[in-house]
Amino acid sequence: MRNLGGFFMPAVWGCSMPETYQKPALTFSDQLALLQTRGLIINDPAHALTQLSTISYYRLSAYWYPFRIRDEHGNVTNDFIADTSFDDVINLYEFDRQLRSLVTDAIERVEVYIRTLITYHLGHTYGAFGHTDPANFHPNFRHAQWLTKLEVEAGRSSDAFITHYKNKYAGFPTLPIWVITEVMSLGSLSFCYKGLMHTDKKAISGKLNIHHKRLADWLHKLTYIRNVCAHHSRLWNRELSIRPESSRAPEWNPPVTPRNDRIFYILLMLRYLLKTTNNGDSWCQQCNELLEPLAQNGKLRAAMGMPDNWKEHPLWK
Repeated sequence: MRNLGGFFMPAVWGCSMPETYQKPALTFSDQLALLQTRGLIINDPAHALTQLSTISYYRLSAYWYPFRIRDEHGNVTNDFIADTSFDDVINLYEFDRQLRSLVTDAIERVEVYIRTLITYHLGHTYGAFGHTDPANFHPNFRHAQWLTKLEVEAGRSSDAFITHYKNKYAGFPTLPIWVITEVMSLGSLSFCYKGLMHTDKKAISGKLNIHHKRLADWLHKLTYIRNVCAHHSRLWNRELSIRPESSRAPEWNPPVTPRNDRIFYILLMLRYLLKTTNNGDSWCQQCNELLEPLAQNGKLRAAMGMPDNWKEHPLWK
């Protein structure tokens, strides 16, 4: 035990104390000079300074990480692999930005379709305000909590159709199901679906040709991915902290789909769901055009969880 000013702390053998952060703030020119000393090729200094001043050094550091040299123990050093240029880093950053755009587009299409399915089914099964009755949901569903959140979302909305309803009809912020789903977040939509009766979930998931438990899991995971995209966070080599549940189907298991903690698994999910909307082929083609150049680099391809023959994957074709 060590005495620190009257407080006894247990000794932790083999562990060093955390160091104090002492790195100074650098100007954009100093940042660029530091990268050059570490071996990064700068073909156009003026352009590189513009990129550093608009994107930021710290954000870009995630994209030059795979281009850094590892020592004999496998530890990443500060020096860059020979012939690595600032342009390589920017190209990877732009790839990731476009990837987020495509993923966001696909999630929007899927979300709108599922909103429509849920709205139509609940409206015709239970009526305009059937969603306000907890008896229409699973007994374990936190209905009051969900409904309160919906009313908060309705109250915050400045959409014209919400204002119109509020001014014309009594009962606001309680809204008909086909109105409230238009302001419902994807998280609330996912929560709603999970809380439905099994027969209702099956009726909806059947339209997507997917098991109702799997659809509930996917909606939860897509909510997480959309939040990643909404915060402009790195996607291309992200290790998913919320992973899709495993499936017994061979197309979702090794060696065809080796990992469920990388973005390619999510791309396969979106491809599968978009096929049911009859507009997924153009999205898939856009993905192919974006992925093909990067997929030629085995290291970058593996970081996305993509198999060598990714274009021949039975779910992607």
